[in-house]
Amino acid sequence: MHKRRLGRTDLLVTQICLGSMTWGQQNTEAEGHAQMDLAFSRGVNFIDTAELYPIPPKAETQGRTEKIIGSWMKAKGNRDKVILASKVVGRTANSWFRGDRPSQLVRADILDAIDKSLAKLGTDYLDLYQIHWPERDIPWGANPTRVGAVARRPDAIGAPADETPIKETLAVFEELVKAGKIRHFGLSNESSWGVMRFLAEADKGVGPRVASIQNAYNLVNRTFEVNLAEVCEREGVSLLAYSPLAQGYLTGKYDHGARPQGSRSQLFNRGQRYETPNAAEVQLEYNELARSFGLEPALFANTYVSSRPFVTSNIVGATTISQLEMALSSVDVVWTEEMQKAVDSIHQRVGNPCP
Repeated sequence: MHKRRLGRTDLLVTQICLGSMTWGQQNTEAEGHAQMDLAFSRGVNFIDTAELYPIPPKAETQGRTEKIIGSWMKAKGNRDKVILASKVVGRTANSWFRGDRPSQLVRADILDAIDKSLAKLGTDYLDLYQIHWPERDIPWGANPTRVGAVARRPDAIGAPADETPIKETLAVFEELVKAGKIRHFGLSNESSWGVMRFLAEADKGVGPRVASIQNAYNLVNRTFEVNLAEVCEREGVSLLAYSPLAQGYLTGKYDHGARPQGSRSQLFNRGQRYETPNAAEVQLEYNELARSFGLEPALFANTYVSSRPFVTSNIVGATTISQLEMALSSVDVVWTEEMQKAVDSIHQRVGNPCP
């Protein structure tokens, strides 16, 4: 299990990061603990979570995931062995985060979020604290292949009047660093423009420098490569790639329209990102390509993500131990030039059907 430097920090994170968004909804506390036990026994040192989790977000379940991680670290007494990342929500109308009111990336809301997360996790600091999504009115995931009109004030070019300035948000994260509540700062579901604006403010002395960005990256969504890959390489910002299996569509279990009992797609109506026109055909083509190389599609898809030179850590998620075993074993698969050429050949024809 190789380790890679997180941005320009002194943290070395493993090439596999353990995602946690199913714990507290699809997975019990005991199952979450078992997954952490397995991952750490295989050398993983990195866990990613969020105040939002578990998914799908609901008032009655929000925060369970952080509590499960907290109870595991307390039982193991291993906080010093864990590189722990969590996230604060961006702008949302969901009222259950902030005591029956909407939330934005303003000082009061960020301070409320960090204190609640630390209490649930049973720790006094986070190694990495990330903005889950921008407050700005932009498409989800921040790297779409098509963009409509950007919301603006009717009387001026620029941001809506109630949009919190990036420098104001960033200054709050500087407070958190100085207070010892977080070590480093990261972004998620962010665009090239957003990353550069956060970096520009930090370079002017406002707040901590961005260490990482957590965006979707997989065989059917390589939009990170269009602009963000160069930005992050030149600026020393690490990509923490989420959704390497495209919410399970790159495992083969949904091929030919199948919806296995208990699968995420069967339980929750949240797969629209990977159910776009032509997506099923493209996913099947990649899954068949994996089989032609003698690999399970999930193993192939995870190995692809981890093999990319601009990926610092691949965030894997699982609902069963066998799924996690396969994800962890991807570090032992050699990604070949032949595999890359075959993947690029498909991508040249189909592009990014699931941005």
